[in-house]
Amino acid sequence: MVHYRRIRLEGGTCFFTVTLADRRARVLTDHVDLLRSVLRRVQTARPFAIVAMVVLPDHLHAIWTLPAGDADYSGRWRAIKAGFTRDLVTSGLPLVRNDKGEYDLWQRRFWEHTVRDEADLAAHVEYIHFNPVKHGLVERVKDWPWSSFHQYVRRGCLAGDWGCISSGPAGPSRLTPE
Repeated sequence: MVHYRRIRLEGGTCFFTVTLADRRARVLTDHVDLLRSVLRRVQTARPFAIVAMVVLPDHLHAIWTLPAGDADYSGRWRAIKAGFTRDLVTSGLPLVRNDKGEYDLWQRRFWEHTVRDEADLAAHVEYIHFNPVKHGLVERVKDWPWSSFHQYVRRGCLAGDWGCISSGPAGPSRLTPE
């Protein structure tokens, strides 16, 4: 069995990409309320801070900060994936099982990157917020409803027109409140 090496940084901040097995699926946005509910349940049981997040039809990106003394982001993603799948089945969505009896909803693993410093964090937050535009889902960042971008605007960290073509793809930003 292959053992994947992941950095285990207790209390660390990490960027994640988590993807559905079927890249044409729209399950995440079609059932975004269910996904939010599962995220809240897992976050209550095993706390972590969501720094930024965007949900697209077939994948999501997130930046989390774990509590001091805790490095188990894999267990949290496992709980989120399993809980979302279970809740979809319970809601009546017909999911197909594979030869092993597992549901083939998610890609098996996820991609993670440990955030190194403030510049790295800012670059990943911008990547997350601009991702729906990059994928051609909307023309303006503010038009994608399933993004932490709207919280950044409410807190005054980003302008409402951030990421518009007229201000450039990254636009002017101030990612942390003063």
